Amino acid sequence: MDSIVCPNCRKTIQITQALKHELEEKIKVAQAQKHKEELEKVKAQTEAETEKRLKEQSQKDLFKVSEEKQKLEEKLLKEEKERGEFERKTQEQALKDASEKTRLDKLELEKKLKDTQEALEVAQRKAKQSSQQLQGEVLELDLEEKLKTSFPNDEFLPVPKGFEGADLIQKVIFKEKVVGSILWETKRTNGWDKKWLVKLKNDSAKVSASEAIIVSQTLPPGITTFDRKDGIWITTYQHAINTCRYLRFLITSIASVKSSVSQTDEEWAKIRDYMMSDTFKHRMQTHFDSIKGLKDELDSEKRATLLRWKKRDSQIEKLDSNTINFYGELKNIVPNLPEIKENNSAQFALED
Repeated sequence: MDSIVCPNCRKTIQITQALKHELEEKIKVAQAQKHKEELEKVKAQTEAETEKRLKEQSQKDLFKVSEEKQKLEEKLLKEEKERGEFERKTQEQALKDASEKTRLDKLELEKKLKDTQEALEVAQRKAKQSSQQLQGEVLELDLEEKLKTSFPNDEFLPVPKGFEGADLIQKVIFKEKVVGSILWETKRTNGWDKKWLVKLKNDSAKVSASEAIIVSQTLPPGITTFDRKDGIWITTYQHAINTCRYLRFLITSIASVKSSVSQTDEEWAKIRDYMMSDTFKHRMQTHFDSIKGLKDELDSEKRATLLRWKKRDSQIEKLDSNTINFYGELKNIVPNLPEIKENNSAQFALED
């Protein structure tokens, strides 16, 4: 017989073969059960431990993910802030650049406008000067033509080169001799310049002119028709011819006095002083005003006469037209009417 040791008390127990087998089976079952329980316990412990670890790991992972998310959000926020700052700086720079460009463009535009305005002003001045020069030339030519018509016996010469301003020299002819000369200068401006007097006075001395006249659109203060100032005669275009008549009378009278042997130098000086006096000038002014009044009256009568003639001519044409129409109507009725022909005594007459 075999024996076994009690696992609890550790005593040796003698058993039979059958019992041994039974006991061995029971022990195996018990051990298996114990092993199973231990395995289940270990399994449960392992599962619990695993679950705990997984939970802890999940929490760690979640915390890590949350931490990483927070870091990412912070990084994103930082990047957004940096991007916003960059965009702001970019916009500010763009605005600054745009403002600077706008300022430069404005300055450039203002410069162009200023240059254009200056060019326009220069062009306008040139055009005005050209226009004034052209008007002055027209005035000069028209005055020369009127002088030649009014004084056909005088000689008119162009001013020599080097005499800027003076326009014409009039040689006064008296008894087929040159007894003096008049230097003419025309001005067609909106203002008066006293420098013209000095300039023309110098030019007059250079050509030895007896008298010098400025014909100006604008007269200096105190002069309305014509007068003498600083040795130069000043008048308007309307009074130029009458002023010339006055000066020619003065020049020819002095020449006549000089040619007379009966007159002394003292008498000649008195005559010249009288002719240059305000009294003589006023008498001549009254004379010129009378001539102008008569001329204006004559022009008025001419206009009135022309109007009457035009009215009568219109009435005659109307009568002629009515006569022709009347004759045409009669001829349609009576074809054998005599033909109308022109006649010296009347415009129409019947043929015999």
